[in-house]
Order: sequence, then structure tokens, then C-alpha cells
Amino acid sequence: MRHSSLKLTGLLLSLLLSCATFADEPVALNPAHPDRYTVVKGDTLWDIAGAFLRDPWQWPEVWHVNPQIENPHLIYPGDVIILTYLNGKPRLSIQRGEAPGSTVKLSPHIRASPLDTAIPIVPMGDILPFLSRPYVMDKKDLEAAPYIVSFKEERIVGTTHDKIYVRSIESEEHNRYDVVRPGKPYKDADTGEILGYEAMYIGTAELERTGDPASLILLNSKTEAIAGHRLLPVVYDKTQKDFYPKAPDTPIKATIIAVFNGVSQIGQHNIVVLDRGAEDGLAPGHVLTVDKRGATIFDRISPDPYDKVTLPDERAGVLMVFRTFPRVSFGIIMSATTVIHVLDRARTP
Repeated sequence: MRHSSLKLTGLLLSLLLSCATFADEPVALNPAHPDRYTVVKGDTLWDIAGAFLRDPWQWPEVWHVNPQIENPHLIYPGDVIILTYLNGKPRLSIQRGEAPGSTVKLSPHIRASPLDTAIPIVPMGDILPFLSRPYVMDKKDLEAAPYIVSFKEERIVGTTHDKIYVRSIESEEHNRYDVVRPGKPYKDADTGEILGYEAMYIGTAELERTGDPASLILLNSKTEAIAGHRLLPVVYDKTQKDFYPKAPDTPIKATIIAVFNGVSQIGQHNIVVLDRGAEDGLAPGHVLTVDKRGATIFDRISPDPYDKVTLPDERAGVLMVFRTFPRVSFGIIMSATTVIHVLDRARTP
């Protein structure tokens, strides 16, 4: 969203195949769709598709390409997207400003694009802080991680530029570590089973000397480090930097079990935690429908004063999974038609 030009990112063949689920059904339009839309700075592909379609991730079915147009895969502010119909089916075309009346049909296309020039599919600024941090760890790995045992000059806490002593780091394989605070357990909403533990990012430290204890320097810290905080090697090449929204290939039933940043009412672009992960079939880019969990109320009409009834779940929004762990996932709320809460459900569309 923060780019001066919009570039249609190359989509893999798998994205096209993912749309086969909907091939026998017509693509539903947004009831309030325009006939034309002028692209503006800050748009994302999800925004543009959502202006026309009820389900923005279905956009590959209605975009086509005219290879005679120079750079047909680029979308710029000022371009006009036009909705037309072919054999009764909707399709989207671009009218380019410098050639009035000419159109270029769009389609997903396999091409390499640097992240800093590719069109953002979703608002990357909201996701980036969560792509490499924080972490979800199982109890065994958390307890096995090196931990702060003391600070130089017998300080009780450590901040930026302080020296920390850690048990134990015997290898120089990694020279930078994230300091994390072991947090609350993430639990399955239905069974109460512990799926992993929150490990919140505190800061980054650089290895000065290996040993038991090893010594490191805190390069930066978001908050104070204390004895017992764990250290995890910084691994830069595991961060996913692009997403291809699609529905999961298998039925998924999940529950929102936490939300970041301390909010109680969840809305658009909030980051949530789901009690399903990679082992359950979720992957980055999977789109899920969010249902507001139906309340259980007393039936005041029933002759039984203790009679209760549970109201049905109601659709409340859409989220996209952007990071998975074995049994837990992080998702971003892409749209919300009503307030969403922890313990509301998410499912395959």
C-alpha cells in the first residue's frame, strides 16, 4: 500500500489451480460494485478486487491479458479498472490514461518481482512486525533455549548496550540472537490442550564470547530484559515476503484464541492467533471466513425457567493466514462486518 506505483505480482500456477474450487460457480460481485474504478496511491490488489467482487481472492477468474499492450502486468495510480461482461460473465480490464479508449485485460502471470516494487496483495505494513517475531514455541524447545542468567555490574535488568551473561552458547554458528520472554500458553479452544507457548520479542543481542556463560551485548531492546528470558538464533532467510490468497484445499475449523496489541474488540487489520496450524493443513495465504460465535441465552418464553438456547453463528468477516507454526497460526483480519472477539470461529469459505 505504500508504493507510488502498483505492479501486478507474478502468481504461480498453484494460484490458478486453487481457483478451480469455484470454477463451476459464477464469481459473485460485490453488491455495491462500481462499473469503473480509478487506481490511487495506497491501493492493494485486495482493495481493488474487493471493490468489484464479494470474495476478493477470486480475482484471477475475471482478469485477462492483452499481450499487445506494453507492460500489461503493471497497474499505476490513475489507471481505470472497468467492469464488463463476456457471455454473461464478469471480467475486469484496464483503461490506461495515456491511451484513452484502449484497454488491457489482466491475468495472473508468472514473473519475478522484487518485494519493494511488487504490488502489495495485502497491507504488508501491518504484517511485517509479525513475520519473524513474535514466536510460538513448544515447551521442550523453550526450556532448551539459552537463557539470561545475569548482567554486567550486577544489574537486575538489561537495556540497550548492556552486557548480558547467558547459559549457554558454545558455538559461533550464530552471532545474533533474539531475546524473548516466555509467555502464556496457546490452548485449543475446544479441548484446552496446550498447542504452544507465546514467546514475545524483547530485543536483539550480539554474541561477544561463547561459553557457559556466554557474553552478549544487547543491540536494542523494546523493553527491559531480565534473568530467565530466552535467546533464539536470528534466522533471516525464513521470513515469507509474499502471499497468494486462496481458500484452503481442505475443510478447516479453527477458533481465534488471542489477539495482539491488547485490543478486546477485533476489527480490520488486527492480528489474531488461531488454534490450528501447519499440521492441520493451514498455510500462509489461506483465506478463512470468520463467524461470530452465537451466544447462549435463556429462553424466556419456555415454561422451563432454566431452558437455554444457543443462537447460530453469523458471518462476521474474512481473515488471511500469513504465518504458521505446527499447531498455531497468525492471521490478519482483512474485512469485518461486525465486531469480532476472541473465541469467534474461522472456517474454510
